[in-house]
Amino acid sequence: MYTADYNGGTVMKRARLRELGIEIGHFPTGPQNAITDVPGVLVGHATIVMDKPRVARTGVTVILPRAGEIWRDHAFAALHSFNGDGEMTGSHYVAEFGLLHTPIAITNTHQVGVVRDALVQHGHELGGADIFSLPVVAETYDGWLSDADGAHVRAQHVRAAIAAAGSGPVAEGNVGGGTGMICHEFKGGIGTSSRRVSSGGNTYTLGALVQANYGARHLLRVDGVPVGRALDVKRVASAWNEAAPAEGSIIVVLATDAPLLAVQCKRLAQRATVGLARVGGVGHNGSGDIFICFATGNHVSPKAQTEIALTMLPHAQLNPFFEAIAEVVEESILNALTSAETMTGFHGRVAHALPLDELQALMARRTAD
Repeated sequence: MYTADYNGGTVMKRARLRELGIEIGHFPTGPQNAITDVPGVLVGHATIVMDKPRVARTGVTVILPRAGEIWRDHAFAALHSFNGDGEMTGSHYVAEFGLLHTPIAITNTHQVGVVRDALVQHGHELGGADIFSLPVVAETYDGWLSDADGAHVRAQHVRAAIAAAGSGPVAEGNVGGGTGMICHEFKGGIGTSSRRVSSGGNTYTLGALVQANYGARHLLRVDGVPVGRALDVKRVASAWNEAAPAEGSIIVVLATDAPLLAVQCKRLAQRATVGLARVGGVGHNGSGDIFICFATGNHVSPKAQTEIALTMLPHAQLNPFFEAIAEVVEESILNALTSAETMTGFHGRVAHALPLDELQALMARRTAD
């Protein structure tokens, strides 16, 4: 938990959504309620906050499937672009082969190349990229709070994020790639959540991690309650102004240990749109809303020369996953909002944190009604 000062007013500790007494959906969460509940999935951040020589409110977040062994043990994967005003490198390889063969990183718009190159080098050093590698690196734009042309993220930060990657609780809000991000005109950033899903007689884990940097205030909803309309700009100043439209982007990473094929990962990735819509994302013209899903329930060796034995859930058993994805994406975005602290950045611009006391009051009023 973090401490933040809301708009010069009362100080309230930042908290995850469930710590505020607000529960999304009906599926049970994993132990950490994070993408790291999926066995073998590690997450690490490198956060850069400085004012000199140039203002930096940025960083990089790295997700390591199979505890980093993804280079040698590939996983089925697929992508979905809800609105494509953004970038995710390696996407053509994933689309063509239906496989993920590298870690996934998320950073700021102008430094995708630096992060990609660092991952290539990391793969070669591990001996897992003997011929070539096409790392998956995604971005959202943090240039409202950070000097985006400052080239702050370097290879050393990618290495630091990899070194810090772990399987426990995931830091949220103003961390890693989410450091300088804004969501529904409040301070946004990194958020995560998980669900336990029973299907076909077995129980699997589904997790999501988002970098939330999108959305207009009046569209924000929490478990169906139009919170954004109640907390309009007269109550809490917007992070944007007339010169900066409230569009932005969101990256969603979905992971599961279920035995799914690439076409099924595609079906899951598409359903992330439902969770985004529940919070109030509509895919604005300038928004890069790009989602990737990988499944570790099968193993694909890059050196295989004979038939590979695979398993899969019947398509008819995916309905619980579709429902859980809506829940897990919705809660991940809300965790980013409730965890993020008020931040002052480039040119003195301020992104205010979502006021948690007022959020609780609004949700309690719904319950009383």
